[in-house]
This record gives sequence, C-alpha cells and structure tokens, in this order.
Amino acid sequence: VQLQASGGGLVQAGGSLRLSCSASGSIFNRNRLGWYRQAPGKQRELVAMVFSDTIINYRDSVKGRFSISRDNAKNMVYLQMNSLKPEDTGVYYCNLVVVDSGTSYWGRGTQVTVSS
Repeated sequence: VQLQASGGGLVQAGGSLRLSCSASGSIFNRNRLGWYRQAPGKQRELVAMVFSDTIINYRDSVKGRFSISRDNAKNMVYLQMNSLKPEDTGVYYCNLVVVDSGTSYWGRGTQVTVSS
C-alpha cells in the first residue's frame, strides 16, 4: 500500500486548507484511514480518523473546525481544515490501518504552516 498526501501550505490564522491522500496498491475494504500531525519537537498525534461513514473520531482541539471524509471508490481520504490556528502547524501524515491484521501504512507528510 502506498499513500500520498498533498494539499499542505502556508496560511494565515483563520484560513482553510484541504488535505488529500490517495491510496494505491492492495487496498482492503476493512480499513481505518486517519490523519496525524507532528509539530517540531513533539510526538506525532492523531488528528482525525474514519472507519466508516458513521465511525469518525477527532481530537478535541480540532472538533468543529476539521472534517475528515473518505471516497472509497477513489481510494481517497480528505481533511478539510477550517479556522486554522498557529498551533495546527506541523507535518500532516496520512495513515491506513488494515483492520483484520492491524498492519499500519504511512505516507510522506505534507507541511501545514499557520501564521499568526
């Protein structure tokens, strides 16, 4: 499985960005797709994940501002980020977990920088 994230950039506080992640290779139907981020000097943290259209989780700090969605037909996952804050700055990574085996795949990150 190969994951490719895109859509990062530099934005002012209050602005919006939409991240996209494409998955290719042996994509299993039962998988969990998620977005993580890592700020300089900090550990990687879960931002949002989606298992199905009804099982979605967000970290508290992004609730109401970020929205994760997936398009199974296109093997894509998106992260719409609104009302961005400087503390949202970091490298954002796309992640896929095969539910049955627990195998985890990571893509290269995309940098998001929010200026104050």
